[in-house]
Amino acid sequence: MAQSCIFCQIAPKFMSVFWRNLGFFVTLRQNSEEMETNIIGREEEKRQLNNYIGSQRSEFVAIYGRRRIGKTFLVKEMFEGRFTFRMTGKEKADTKEQLNNFQYALSDFGAETAQPADWSEAFRMLSQHIERLGTGEPKILFFDELPWLDSTGSHFVDALEYFWNDWAYYRNDIKLIVCGSATSWMLSHVINARGGLHNRVTHQINLTPFTLRETELYFQSRNFPYERPEIMECYMAVGGVAYYLSLFEADKSVSQNIEALFFRRNAKLKGEFGKIYKSLFKRAEKHIAIVTALAKKGSGMTRLEITERLHAANNGNLSTQLRELEECEFIRSFVPFGKTKKNTMYQLIDPFTLFHFRFLEGQANFPTDYWPKLQLTPTYSNWCGYAFEILCLNHIEQIVSGLGIDGMLNTPCSWTYRPTKAVLESEDADEDLKKGAQIDLLIDRSDKTINLCEMKYAQSEYEITKDYDAYMQQRVNVFRKVTGTRKTLVPVYITPFGLKNNMYSRRLPRQVTADALF
Repeated sequence: MAQSCIFCQIAPKFMSVFWRNLGFFVTLRQNSEEMETNIIGREEEKRQLNNYIGSQRSEFVAIYGRRRIGKTFLVKEMFEGRFTFRMTGKEKADTKEQLNNFQYALSDFGAETAQPADWSEAFRMLSQHIERLGTGEPKILFFDELPWLDSTGSHFVDALEYFWNDWAYYRNDIKLIVCGSATSWMLSHVINARGGLHNRVTHQINLTPFTLRETELYFQSRNFPYERPEIMECYMAVGGVAYYLSLFEADKSVSQNIEALFFRRNAKLKGEFGKIYKSLFKRAEKHIAIVTALAKKGSGMTRLEITERLHAANNGNLSTQLRELEECEFIRSFVPFGKTKKNTMYQLIDPFTLFHFRFLEGQANFPTDYWPKLQLTPTYSNWCGYAFEILCLNHIEQIVSGLGIDGMLNTPCSWTYRPTKAVLESEDADEDLKKGAQIDLLIDRSDKTINLCEMKYAQSEYEITKDYDAYMQQRVNVFRKVTGTRKTLVPVYITPFGLKNNMYSRRLPRQVTADALF
């Protein structure tokens, strides 16, 4: 009977807490769904952030990615109106000004404080403010442009370490989200930190450019009349960077927009190339030198080739620079078919950077209507062919899905063969082996099959001629003889509009069109 009375006493309190918390999480989900309606794509990132906010422990989430990619927009759209504290670092401001801005931000969230003397005092003020709010709801703290807060001699990182390690970590309701475009700083001082923040980040999100599908959704949400061919043309020039897409105007064609953004006097994106790299990397000249070298060899370069081209040391600094460029998806690394990791290749795959080197590098002024006129020349056609290959390399997952092989283990890579002098001079050598061959994309599958992908740009159905079919067969033969593979070799054409129906296209068991890339 006594036990029953105790239960009667605690049950109402327990149920009250239960329903209050349940009501909070229902409201949390409703608010989240309302906020997310303005966010294009980013489905995985939204799912992750919602899970982190709803977890039963304190979270330290680091979001990084290249300039203009939409990091701030994502966080603000998801959590606007639910922040416990939010501030943005100011570029090139000293510690006093940053602390002054901290005071203003804290007062905006209801705290009556004086300007802190240093960052240790600032974080102590923040923790005291949070403690006055009580427990229950998650406390979402958002520090945007975190690297800018770490001004010279500020000891900001030390104070942040102490705040998290000594206080926030031991609660279960602190949701600390930090953002920064300076990728090198975020990686070295937060994500891969060796000091007090070592392994303290509970989650990291590398926000990458939009895919073609997300780019299409973006334009549709803003009532652009663009069809998929125009969207591909846009993507081949600027990639999937949200800010660049936001500069397009719906009453202009893609061609007119590209002309206005790059080739007119006072064009908005004319000087963007330098700004990107300088905002991301502390010593940007090293990164720029690497992408400049890679731009001159479209198929990619090994580390040794890069060091020889740049007259640079093959050391840890180069490893860091390559890793940072890959994190921002300016380049990709891959091991060529039949090679080992020491033969890793690095290839420039950022559409915007490639567009810069092809048309803008070293150019100050352009004639009127430069881009529309250029589209009538072989220069434009050649660019389209190469830019389409890069677009495909940025959508390998979609190609795999289009081939219907996404349920197995697939290894995308490339392959190049150059005959040696001995082979060329030998009278007994196989004639096929006297001819070089290159395959820019092959997909090595776990079902003992290899897809040899041919990426061909065309403004209508692509026609495989008798000569080109013979050329493809010759490459298949060379590949088999050089590699000695016993796997089944299946050529695949990837084209915007598919293949023209003829005897050569009918031999192919599978093809991939632009629709699959979306």
